[in-house]
Amino acid sequence: MKIVVQRVQEASVSVENEVIGAIGSGLLLLVCFEAGDDDTALLKSIDKLTKLRIFDDAEGKMNLDIGAVKGEILSVSQFTLSWDGTGGHRPSFEKSMAPQEARLKYALFNRELRNRGFTVKEGKFGAFMKVASINDGPVTFILDF
Repeated sequence: MKIVVQRVQEASVSVENEVIGAIGSGLLLLVCFEAGDDDTALLKSIDKLTKLRIFDDAEGKMNLDIGAVKGEILSVSQFTLSWDGTGGHRPSFEKSMAPQEARLKYALFNRELRNRGFTVKEGKFGAFMKVASINDGPVTFILDF
């Protein structure tokens, strides 16, 4: 499981020129499930994401988590993260989880974030999406579980 985490001032996702999810200040998550990822990795990722202290405190230090700043989350499925850049110039996505299984994991991921009290907007799994964001910092991390 791989997640690109971006601290954003705002972000949105559109499908067929219609905005289907938008947030103000918070986290833009690009989420990839790979073959073999289980619920343990999923829950570990949520624990890490919700406790990441990447928001500024009153002194300008990254010391606050998303809950402390009442930030929102925009979650976007992103299977292309499964390619590691090796093996030539044409990406291969054979490490990606099968779409039907990944769809269920993605739904569980978003539901679990909501169950923990976070506002979560999301993209449309399997759709061609346009993602717009204003990265805050920029602050971007790549997490691998």
